[in-house]
Formats: sequence, C-alpha cells, structure tokens
Amino acid sequence: MDLLWKERKRIWCGLPLTFTVYSYDNERFYVKSGFLNQRQDEVRLYRIQDLTVTRSLSQRIFGMGTILVNSSDKTLGDFEIKNIKNVMDVKEQLSALVEIQRDQKRVYTRENISGNSETDHDDYM
Repeated sequence: MDLLWKERKRIWCGLPLTFTVYSYDNERFYVKSGFLNQRQDEVRLYRIQDLTVTRSLSQRIFGMGTILVNSSDKTLGDFEIKNIKNVMDVKEQLSALVEIQRDQKRVYTRENISGNSETDHDDYM
C-alpha cells in the first residue's frame, strides 16, 4: 500500500493533536480513529460521488478546511475529512483519483431527475 496522502485531523488552532488519521492511495480512502480502541474504515474511491469543501472563519485563519464526502459506501456512507491543511489541493487530487477509478471500473452516477409538479411552472401536469 503506497499512500499518496496522509494527514492527521487537527484541532481548532491547527495543531495535529487528535487520534484520527486520513489517508488514501490509488484505490481507497482510509479513516483510522481511536487511541485505545482503534477503528479503520476504508472507502473504495469509485464509490465517492461528490466532494464539497467548507471553511469556517477559524479554519481560514489557521489555513485548514473540511471536505464533505458523499459516498455510496454501505458502512461509512457520507463522511467528513475534518480540519486538514491544503484542503483545496487535497480535494483536487482526490477528485482526479476518483474520476480515474470510476473510468477504470466503468462506474457512472445517475443524476436524480424528477418531474416535481410543485416546481414545474409550465402549466403541464
């Protein structure tokens, strides 16, 4: 397992003093948490559907951000990559790897397009 990126979750002032470590390689994203009782989750990159970056004022001051990950993984589901440095670079690299994996595995996400009559304003039902 050759990791492409690894970083510890940081506290509010940017210091890496937590017991949560995020990492990814070419095929999987890993979340390892805990000190005495450890848990390691993994998500295959092709299961990631969307990435969103959020940055609060304190995160911007200390050069951090959070990535909200929407995934179709059964155990982890949607999750957050909280308080990491260089959040935009990490998001762009992760997004590129996700697209490569989705192309290799021939996985496509279908958009949910529905004809909701409450928002349909052309007077046709």
